[in-house]
Amino acid sequence: MLDGIMLLWFILTGISVIFVVIDVWRTPEVTALRWGFIVLTVFAGPVAAFFYVLSCREPLPGTHEQYVAPIWKQVLGSTMHCASGDGLGIITGAAIASILELPFALNVTLEYVLGFGFGWLFFQAFAMRDMVGGNYLKSLKITFIPEFFSMNLLMAGMLIVSKPWMAELAESKDPFNPSFWFIMSMALIVGFICAYPINWWLVTRHLKHGMMTIRPTSTSEHAGHDMASMNHDSQHSEHDGASVTPKEGEQADRGMTMPLPPPLGTILMVGVLSAAILAAVITILVFMLPAAN
Repeated sequence: MLDGIMLLWFILTGISVIFVVIDVWRTPEVTALRWGFIVLTVFAGPVAAFFYVLSCREPLPGTHEQYVAPIWKQVLGSTMHCASGDGLGIITGAAIASILELPFALNVTLEYVLGFGFGWLFFQAFAMRDMVGGNYLKSLKITFIPEFFSMNLLMAGMLIVSKPWMAELAESKDPFNPSFWFIMSMALIVGFICAYPINWWLVTRHLKHGMMTIRPTSTSEHAGHDMASMNHDSQHSEHDGASVTPKEGEQADRGMTMPLPPPLGTILMVGVLSAAILAAVITILVFMLPAAN
C-alpha cells in the first residue's frame, strides 16, 4: 500500500513542480521567495503548490498587494522561506549521513549544520542582501535571529517524523530508495507546521519578512507587506532590517507602520525556548530509538 501512496505522491509532486516552475515567474513576488516556492514544491509537492496558490499567486492583475496582505499569508510566506532553505540543507545532510552510515549524534549534527548553514548563509543572508543595500555582512547579522528560531522548530518537527519512521522501515535509510525521499517530504511538511507559530511571532514582532510585491516603477507605490526589521533608523520602508532600494526599475513597499521589535530579553527567552524544544525532541529520540544509543 505504501508503494502505491508513494507513486501517487511522486506523480503529483512532478505535476506540482512543473506548474509552480512555470507559473511563479508571472507572480510579482521577490525572486528569493519565488525560488523558495520552487524548492519547497520539489519536496512538499501538491501541498506546497496549494500553499503557493492560496497565499501568493496573484488571482487578477494588480491585486497581489491586497491578496498577500492578511497576516496569515505573510506568515506562510515567511515559513515557506524557512522550510525551503533549511529543509534543503537538512535533507541533504540526512542523505549524506545515511550514505556514510553516521551514528545518530553525528547524523543530527550534520543535518543541523547544513540546514542552518544553507538557510542562513545563502537562502536568507545572500538571497536577501539587496534588502540591505547589498551588504552581505549586515544581512548575516540581521537574519541570524529569525533563522535560528525558525530552524530549531522546523528541525524538531522533521526529526519527530523522519527518525522513528526510518527506524521502522529499514530500506528508507537508503537515499537511493524512494521511501527515503517520501519520508523526508512528509517530515518537511510536519516541520513546516511546527515552524509556523514561531514565524507568526517573528513576523508580527517585525523580526522577519513576509510576502512582498515587486512591480515595475510607476507613479503609484506598491506594497511589500510586513517586512522584518530590527533597525528603525531608516527613513524608508524597511526589509529585514534596512530600507529597500529598488533595483533595475523595481519598486517595493508602501511604508506600512510596524510595531517596534520586542525587548532583547524577550527575544532571548524565545530563542532559548526554541532551542529547548529541539533539545527535548532529540533527547526523546535518543531514548526511543535503539539506533541512537
